[in-house]
This record gives sequence, C-alpha cells and structure tokens, in this order.
Amino acid sequence: MNERANITHWADRVDLAAAFRWTVRMNLHEAVANHFSLAVNDSGSRFLINPNGRHFGRITASSLVEIDANDPRTMERPDAPDPTAWGLHGSIHRALPHARCVMHVHSIHATVLASLADSVLPPIDQNSAMFFGRQVVDAHYGGMAFDEEGARCAAMLADPKVIAMVMGNHGVLIIGRTVAETFNRLYYFERAAETYIKALQTGRPLRVLSDEVAEKTAREWESYPDFANFHFREIKALLDEEGAGYAG
Repeated sequence: MNERANITHWADRVDLAAAFRWTVRMNLHEAVANHFSLAVNDSGSRFLINPNGRHFGRITASSLVEIDANDPRTMERPDAPDPTAWGLHGSIHRALPHARCVMHVHSIHATVLASLADSVLPPIDQNSAMFFGRQVVDAHYGGMAFDEEGARCAAMLADPKVIAMVMGNHGVLIIGRTVAETFNRLYYFERAAETYIKALQTGRPLRVLSDEVAEKTAREWESYPDFANFHFREIKALLDEEGAGYAG
C-alpha cells in the first residue's frame, strides 16, 4: 500500500521540503531555528510547517506538520510546532489569507540590515528594486515571537502589497502566494541585502534609483513571466539529480 496516499497535499509538501533543503545550500538557515509555512485551505488557516527541532537539511515532504491556526489545542499535540513558529506563523495565517506562504530566516545579510538604525533596503540595483514600496520595517522588536509578538508582526503585513518585512534586531520574513514565489523573493532579498551591505562598506556614495524607475522595475519583476517557477523548477531538478531525498 502506498503510504503517501494517506498524506494530504503531497505536491505542496514536496515543494516546501525542497525550499528547506535549498535554504541550507545557500546557508540561510540557523541551527534548528527558523520556519517556513504554507497554507493548504482557502481561508489560509490550515498550514504546513516544519517539525519542531528538525534541521532544515533533514526535512522531508512527509515530515511536515499540518496544523490549524484556529485550533487552540495545537500546542498540546505530541507533534506541536516550536512555540515561536506557532506564535508568528499561526498569527499570520490566522489573520492574513493572502499570505499563503511565509518564510522567516535569520540569514546573515538580511539580519545585518535588520540591525542598522535605518533598516530599509534602498533600490540601488535591479534586485533591490523588487522590494521598492513592498517592504515594511519592524522597528519595535519586543522579544521572541510568541503569541503577542507574532500578532503584532502579523498586523504590519496587512497591506497585500507588502512582500517583505525586515524584522528589526531579528531577521527577515517573506510572504507570497506559492512556495516558488516566496522562495524566489527570499533568495533575491538576501542577494540584495548582501549587495547593499557591501556597497556601504566601500564608504562611497550610493547610486540610488529614482522612485519612478524603482517602481517601474518592481512592477516588471511582478509581471516577469514564470521567472520564479523556472527558478524553483531548476532547484528541484538539481536536488533530484543528487538524490537529496526531500520528496520522501
């Protein structure tokens, strides 16, 4: 009997597991912290998330946990998620149906950006322009993202135009409609943050795009045909060639 037949949302699970594995490849992960989640029902309240205490490099499609943001008994389950995952991701999926996929990491360059007094990522190149007018900065870090802190962060993401939150003194959180779209944004946010940090290190003046050109470029990114899907398809192909085992 095929064990997969008893596991729901298999294709979604495979995609999310691949994202975890490639995040390790890019060294965006941190110990057994950080979490990715993906809504699997129309309201967005039911979602997949990584199991508590599992390294990103060992996550598989079948190991992902399905929980309901509206179920107060979730943290009593034997497979309960990390409390901060419940606090942050649960709050977002409970309140924001448009945030289908949520990826939160403490990646190096995004966290450096989050540690600056001014944590806005300016449009200094094509990559950073993707986030022009589409990012929000949380300048009021209040400790680990348990329920109250998670709800506060979720409220900052209410505008559907926002795709990235620089979590001051913390890290970065990216949202999107699919795993492919969200991971593509995470990849480019970290690349853009690295470029910005290295540009600052030169001590030379920055060439910042005008608001008009930055907005035009952001819209071009949004309408670029299938770019995120092609990117993620190739990631899975590379993992498959290596026999990574994420789809198990």
